[in-house]
Amino acid sequence: MTLLNGPRTRRRRLGVAAAAGGLLTALLTAWPATAIPDPGDAPPARTQVSDRTEAQVRAAIADGEIPAQDQIVHSANLTPLANIPKDALPGTNSDLAFQGRYAYAGNYDGFRVFDISDPKSPKTVAQVLCPGSQNDVSVSGDLLFLSTDSSRSDASCNSTTQPATEKSSWEGMKVFDISDKANPRYVAAVETACGSHTHTLVPKRDNVYIYVSSYSPNAAYPDCQPPHDGISVIKVPRKAPEKAAVVGFPVLFPGDGPDGGGNPGAPTNPGVSKTTGCHDLTVLPSEDLAAGACMGDGILFSIKDPEHPKVIDQVQDNVNFAFWHSATFNRNAKKVVFTDELGGGVGATCNAATGPDKGADGIYDIVGRGEHRKLVFRGYYKIPRHQADTENCVAHNGSLIPVAGRDIMVQAWYQGGVSVWEFTDSAHPKEIAYFERGPLTTDKLTVGGSWSAYWYNGYIYSNDIAKGFDVLKLTDRRTDPARRIHLRELNVQTQPDYFD
Repeated sequence: MTLLNGPRTRRRRLGVAAAAGGLLTALLTAWPATAIPDPGDAPPARTQVSDRTEAQVRAAIADGEIPAQDQIVHSANLTPLANIPKDALPGTNSDLAFQGRYAYAGNYDGFRVFDISDPKSPKTVAQVLCPGSQNDVSVSGDLLFLSTDSSRSDASCNSTTQPATEKSSWEGMKVFDISDKANPRYVAAVETACGSHTHTLVPKRDNVYIYVSSYSPNAAYPDCQPPHDGISVIKVPRKAPEKAAVVGFPVLFPGDGPDGGGNPGAPTNPGVSKTTGCHDLTVLPSEDLAAGACMGDGILFSIKDPEHPKVIDQVQDNVNFAFWHSATFNRNAKKVVFTDELGGGVGATCNAATGPDKGADGIYDIVGRGEHRKLVFRGYYKIPRHQADTENCVAHNGSLIPVAGRDIMVQAWYQGGVSVWEFTDSAHPKEIAYFERGPLTTDKLTVGGSWSAYWYNGYIYSNDIAKGFDVLKLTDRRTDPARRIHLRELNVQTQPDYFD
């Protein structure tokens, strides 16, 4: 290993270790999540940049301001242990879920099961081909759930893309039996309005409830009609998953307009997404709470009655947030971190031109009690390292690191890499560790980087869009107590009470 020198090293202030990496060997074969409906399965375009931008990127690499193409750099307290490249599923890697000694990695072509009993050497247990973006994945008991948010010819794993304007097209939730980890078995499919971009589990003893987030209706789509101002609720009997069915569509944004009562977007609020559904929800079952990232709005709601969630508070940020993307509670439900996916995940927004407050995290304190609780804005957090204008970079999926008395989380930033940061002081968050790779390309804006980065039983696992499955070890006195906490199961959007 060598040390990086130059201006970038001084800005990092953490001590940088670097490892040489190989050139990109696999091309992306599916669009990542964007703020565009029905992203489909077409290969992403590599956007050509100007000669001037290319020269600036190359100069920044030569000066040590950013890592070299595909070079790995990391803070001294965050060490890469393993990388498993993509194999039989060449599509875009997406979300992660965990259960015992297994990790489940979503991919636009299906999902992959890893044995992570030895984090330094994960082993592939199964690869299931079942195309349909985004294929966000979660698990509960013997069941695995997979989101489909691209219009398909049918619900099978042999389906092909088909226009959403055709009534016979299918989008929604797929259910697999994973009692045999090496041979997952497809057991049920439930069609939902506007598909399933993401989903969130509310597990009960006999049933699993699924909150399905989807958005961007269109009068031309028979199964995705406006207004689309709520979420689909699916009930899955554990002993009879083939009977899974939609049991409701609670309206979260009531209103008299054609799109309900959410953020109207432009021209009223230029640069802000109009709210026509939710992108992602995080539930905290121990507190009967949920936080919703819903395009132009952030919401807090009660899930005491899981089939009839009730909104407690609704907030907007029409200055710096463009697309409310995901949410994370702190350990005692006194704060929520919302992410803003400016540019839909395909833009280069971690640069000086964009600034520190856009494409960032918004930290909100939860004040008050019961149904009178309010979300109060306290501050923004964005990674302190500028990325190249050929790197897609914006706040994305992360999880809490369970440390009593502190608020610390790990988070993916696409080609901005993985950031570990503390928000114990909500108004003054700070990064304490990081891992990233240099740009995939220097002459084009190419989509890649970490989609999800989560803490699970002492290690950080990241699903990189292009590079595969990464395992990282964090060694820091501030987070070392978290190693004592071991979970049997983790779906990050179903946030556990780590200290129960």
